[in-house]
Amino acid sequence: MTAFTKGACLKRLIAITGAIAIGGVAFLYSGLYSMGADDPHYDITTWALETLRENSISRSSKNIEVPSDLDSVDRLLKGGADYNDMCAGCHLKPGKTESDFTLGLYPSPPNLADISRAGEDAQAADQRNFWIIKHGIKASGMPAWAPGHDDVRIWNMVAFLKRLPDLTEAQYQILTARGKK
Repeated sequence: MTAFTKGACLKRLIAITGAIAIGGVAFLYSGLYSMGADDPHYDITTWALETLRENSISRSSKNIEVPSDLDSVDRLLKGGADYNDMCAGCHLKPGKTESDFTLGLYPSPPNLADISRAGEDAQAADQRNFWIIKHGIKASGMPAWAPGHDDVRIWNMVAFLKRLPDLTEAQYQILTARGKK
């Protein structure tokens, strides 16, 4: 009788797994889940995506070696000009809380000019920012900048991000001005 019970349980488990798989495939092809950027995910979907994103970035970035000169003025100036050209449209700048572009994005990109870094592990934050800028984030609108930018240029943007929340609008304008090429 024990063998019969184990066999029956195995058959039920296979049947349930098969039903879940068929239901999942049917859901994927049904078109019932809204993909509109103006219709937020279900809470469980948001939780799953954010958990996956945060753990993936943490794992992928933990062994990145942070340059010792991130506080240099040269890196700050070069990174500032790139941030203004490539990032400020989504991640904003001091004095801005939204733009037409950010209002239509889902998920909304973080306002990097307004993020407190208090209590954050500085090295982990630098590693994380480098990895995100270099590799981007799937299905979020955050591009991977590595194809056209070397690591030095990406580290310059990381250096600028460290200072961005502390900048006034005037300081931002000065630090992000690009000289004639």
